[in-house]
Amino acid sequence: MRVLIDTNVVLDFLQNREPFVEDAARLFEKIDAGEVEGFIAATTVTNIYYIIRKAAGAIAANDAIAQILMDLHICAVNREILQQAIALNFQDFEDAVQYACGIAYGVDAIVTRDVSGFVNAEISVISPGELANITDK
Repeated sequence: MRVLIDTNVVLDFLQNREPFVEDAARLFEKIDAGEVEGFIAATTVTNIYYIIRKAAGAIAANDAIAQILMDLHICAVNREILQQAIALNFQDFEDAVQYACGIAYGVDAIVTRDVSGFVNAEISVISPGELANITDK
């Protein structure tokens, strides 16, 4: 299964954010085991670096990015992706960019804690817990 992972889920995992870290960690375990193929938008990487650097410093941010680069495929964000994101007319532009990346990279689902950010999506939008239930069957 190919999934695009929303920023909030990656941050839950990297920052051990309770009560969400358990489901996020299960997702990353499935990625490490080769059961799930994980993708994130390139813009997510810079957002994560900024957030972790502010919270924990540059060394922690660098370590987080190194882990992301080991575990996940990075979806390029170019003019076409950005134009498609604008045309989607989502309330949150970051979600629109991620969704456009998901379409371009043929993912099966978007994994997020904010399912409402992807209303009327043609790609399945599921929570990390729902993904665990699907892939555990």
